Amino acid sequence: MAEAASGRTEEEFQDLLRRLELALDASQIGVWQHNVNEAELLWDPQMHKLYGTGMSDRKVPSDVWMNALHPEDLERAGKDFQAALDSRSFYNSQFRIILPNKEVRYLRSRAHFYEDLDGSPSFIGAEWDVTADVLLNRELISQKAIAEARAVALEQSRARIEYAADHDYLTGLPNRRYLDRRLAELRKDPSVETLAVLHIDLDGFKEINDKWGHAAGDATLQSAAARISAAITANDIVSRVGGDEFVTVLFNVGSDEKLQTIAEDILSRLRREVRFGNEMLRIGASIGVAFSPSSSAGNLLAESDIALFQAKKLGRNRVEFFTPELQADLHAERRLADQLRLAPVLRQIEPFYQIQVDARSRCIVGLEALARWRHPDKGLLNPAAFLKVAEEYGLTAEIDAAVLRRALADRAAWVSQGLAPPRIAVNISGRRLADPDLIEGLRALRIPRRVIAFELVETIFLDDPDDRVLANIAAIKEMGIDIEIDDFGSGHASLIGLVKLKPKRLKIDRQLVTAVTVSEEQRRLVASIVDIARALNVEVIAEGVETEEHARILAEVGCDELQGYAIGYPSPEGEIAAQLKSAQAQSRGRSVAASVGRVTGSAKRRSNRS
Repeated sequence: MAEAASGRTEEEFQDLLRRLELALDASQIGVWQHNVNEAELLWDPQMHKLYGTGMSDRKVPSDVWMNALHPEDLERAGKDFQAALDSRSFYNSQFRIILPNKEVRYLRSRAHFYEDLDGSPSFIGAEWDVTADVLLNRELISQKAIAEARAVALEQSRARIEYAADHDYLTGLPNRRYLDRRLAELRKDPSVETLAVLHIDLDGFKEINDKWGHAAGDATLQSAAARISAAITANDIVSRVGGDEFVTVLFNVGSDEKLQTIAEDILSRLRREVRFGNEMLRIGASIGVAFSPSSSAGNLLAESDIALFQAKKLGRNRVEFFTPELQADLHAERRLADQLRLAPVLRQIEPFYQIQVDARSRCIVGLEALARWRHPDKGLLNPAAFLKVAEEYGLTAEIDAAVLRRALADRAAWVSQGLAPPRIAVNISGRRLADPDLIEGLRALRIPRRVIAFELVETIFLDDPDDRVLANIAAIKEMGIDIEIDDFGSGHASLIGLVKLKPKRLKIDRQLVTAVTVSEEQRRLVASIVDIARALNVEVIAEGVETEEHARILAEVGCDELQGYAIGYPSPEGEIAAQLKSAQAQSRGRSVAASVGRVTGSAKRRSNRS
């Protein structure tokens, strides 16, 4: 009855205690008890294992715990205990201990406050090793921080990529991608009533790059970007869309006059010199303007480009507005360029020849091959109808090559007819002279020596010609092809360039020749050019000889050869063959007459002696 009253027998209590000890041992939880008024702790065996004391005593001096605490945690652990004591409440703390082997472990300690039978304050609690949990948690926190940092970095990187995709790296301006997107947005914006596009191309930028290098070019572009940006409002857009091309988009500009003012202001700003180190770089600009209500602004970029093309075509450094008529003219011009691009392939380009004669004997000494286009619809076209288009669309080299091939074929035909054709002068453009494959192509034609001369027709004989051009000219001379300078005195050729190139001949520009019949000053000027040429051992051809008086005066001042309408008109291959045959027959007749004269004179002298 006593056992029943107590609820549990002694045996059951012992069994419960034994199971509790096993559970504590399995969980590696140490149990401790501390009477605050005493300097001793009661530790179970698991506590000794946690602290690595190597002891088994139940009673332990309190300084064992204090000495085991990590120095950095000592103060905080003491405060945690004191707080629980002051409040006579639950004790909860976590701290590091240093084992005798110097290993650092993390422990969690919890205890309940109670009073002994004598009223002494006491704690009974448990401790267990949480090192694995702490390190895992620390790793998780670290990985989370790394993941968050990576997310931030990824977002920043994405923002940088997005910015780079929309902006020009050099000037920081929006690029074409951004511009197209914003134009599409602005066309749909009900607050935007009108849109205007200014297409700006820098004049002289290539020369700056070539002369001063890319660093100077970059400085020029950055300066241009800043100047254009300063000329518009903060609401407008300026973007760099190409090498030296900028596009400005203005909205709700009131009138064409206002647009003209803004464009002229930009032009004025861009004309100012750009400082680069100790140098002052000069540039200009051509501007094409297109203006439209926002609802019909889909072609503004293309229209401003057409206006820009017109501005450059009319001499650059100007502002031009788009008009429908301008678009029609450009389309017609582009159709002509497309046809001209095929003309050499279809053998529609052919040479007409203008004879050149010795200024004294009037014997034929040369021919100039002049390009003609036998257009399938428009008939035979003179250079005035297509050469300007050829230059604008970069087709002059192909035309020059076609004329050269036809001229060589015509010469071969004349030779097969028993004729002895003179040298043939063929134009060669600066673009073709700069072609790295030019010499190889010429060698493939197997051109006989001294039968072809090349006339330099562009501003390629300036004071500082390109090295490749000079190298190609030297190779051309080695092949036995003469070099001639066309239009000397027109302002393109300089004396320094003349000395560098050492041409075989130069042609005096027809504008200087025309006035020699009425102006003593012009005669002296032509005579001076002849004297300069003589000093350099260069022959002189006068072109534009329109009358017999021209021919006489030019021969008197020392010109070696004459060319012009007074001498002969440009003619097709068949007519030139007939002229060469006639000239050859006359030459033979003069030779026979001279021989007969010599024989007759000798007979008379013998008769007189007899």
